[in-house]
Amino acid sequence: MTEICVVRHGETDWNALGKLQGVTDVPLNDRGIQQAKECGQFLKESEWAAIFTSPLTRAKRTAEIINEQLQIPLIEIDQFKERAFGDAEGMDPEERLKAFPNKQYTNQEHFDTVLARLRDGLAEIHEQYPNDRVILVAHGAVIHSLFTLLENGDIFPQQVRLANAGVSYITIQEDRWLLGDFNQSSHLSQVSEIGKV
Repeated sequence: MTEICVVRHGETDWNALGKLQGVTDVPLNDRGIQQAKECGQFLKESEWAAIFTSPLTRAKRTAEIINEQLQIPLIEIDQFKERAFGDAEGMDPEERLKAFPNKQYTNQEHFDTVLARLRDGLAEIHEQYPNDRVILVAHGAVIHSLFTLLENGDIFPQQVRLANAGVSYITIQEDRWLLGDFNQSSHLSQVSEIGKV
């Protein structure tokens, strides 16, 4: 049975401002680095076989900082890159509401395309580590999308904002991916409310 601990990347300055990042490659800020360190301290209390990460800097750096505690294989996986939000990237909530009141951002990646690549990513992780516990560092919108694929994903309230460096758990049982505990942040000394976007 594969178990995946899904970690949202640490905070960036754009998170703190409520700006939509998408595939714009924004680095961690000081708080995000601290969050990643605390996440690593928390995760080192368990055994993990590998850590997978989106290639975007904010996720990859979070994974690297976590891995300073774990010293396990670190693998980039393109399928869990953040969704591209097209012309809305870089906008704060007020700007987005004004430009795109219906949230239909021009030039954004189609949701079905996101779901298809996430399915492929899950299959790849399960194929490589069919009987192990692994970590996956990814992004807010991707993690929300991932949960919609799960057999019991309806238990995750879609309006919940995921904490930066918060953790959630999914497992595969009899070819069904199931959501366990989600959006845990008790290991973090600072959880930014505005950053939970």
